[in-house]
Amino acid sequence: MKRAISPTAAAALIPDGATIMIGGFMAVGSPHRLIDALVAADKRNLTIIANDTGLPGVGIGKLIAAGCVAKVIASHIGLNPHTQKAMIAGEIEVELVPQGTLAERIRAAGYGLGGVLTKTGLGTIAAEGQRVIDIDGDPWLYAPPLFADFALVAAERADYNGNLSYQLTATNFNPVMAMAGRIVICESREILPVGAVPPDSVDTPGVLVDHLIERAV
Repeated sequence: MKRAISPTAAAALIPDGATIMIGGFMAVGSPHRLIDALVAADKRNLTIIANDTGLPGVGIGKLIAAGCVAKVIASHIGLNPHTQKAMIAGEIEVELVPQGTLAERIRAAGYGLGGVLTKTGLGTIAAEGQRVIDIDGDPWLYAPPLFADFALVAAERADYNGNLSYQLTATNFNPVMAMAGRIVICESREILPVGAVPPDSVDTPGVLVDHLIERAV
């Protein structure tokens, strides 16, 4: 069984300069209390791997505004002008990855694959500097796996073995990120006794989860 820890204790586990995957889609399905704890701890030079950078003052947008982030790997930043301004000013490095390719690169890391081959972006500026592989005369863009030091995920329910269940669209990137983070920290809406999450409802097995965040008071 796992002992739940506070968001502050979880943030203390994450050093400056860490690479962090954060689940969510425009902050839906993101671990908001963990994000707040990282801001409060004044973390610096983080590399964030996520679908997006949220909105100003919302989700990952809080980390951007606080100056915690040195690099972003995401599918888009279009709804957060703070990220755009920081990129233009050279304060944040931004690597844009097509959404499907981003998900597959994370999945490849979690499943122990050497990467994925895709046609998305081939022949465009997105492919500049990337490796192109020829298969039977057909060109494919090689996309390497994406790993992270930490994966911060949000779940609807957890039990004290760390088994997780997500809800509807809040599932989004959380399950694949839980596979690809070397240390996985989960913030869930509720933590139930062991056995209260039915086996058929387990989306992420507890063997992958290192830490649970205690419930909000």
